Amino acid sequence: MRTNIEKGKYGENVAKKYLLNKGYKILETNYRNKIGEIDIISLDKGVLVFIEVKTRTSTSFGYAFEAVNYKKQRKIYNTSTIYVKQKRLSNIQLRYDIIEVYLTNKVNINHIENAFCL
Repeated sequence: MRTNIEKGKYGENVAKKYLLNKGYKILETNYRNKIGEIDIISLDKGVLVFIEVKTRTSTSFGYAFEAVNYKKQRKIYNTSTIYVKQKRLSNIQLRYDIIEVYLTNKVNINHIENAFCL
């Protein structure tokens, strides 16, 4: 793996496979609008899930989830509200998850459901 972009894309692919194996339906990847980007948008048993994927090769600079600070959470939340309006969705439960992908000797995944709510 060379660049952080390559690592990030690899981590997102790992996360997608993980989610599919858990029965999630992937609706969008790398969804973008004027506010920001959401890595993965999926359905889990009728719940619309917005997922931020963070990939790391070590925890030397902290855990991956720590990079999803309040400012990043607000950006994801605001981006998700535009998505919901664009798709004309109503009466649907929303959830915000973080998936940490650690690329060490083997790939480790930590899925944090309901990681934040605003």
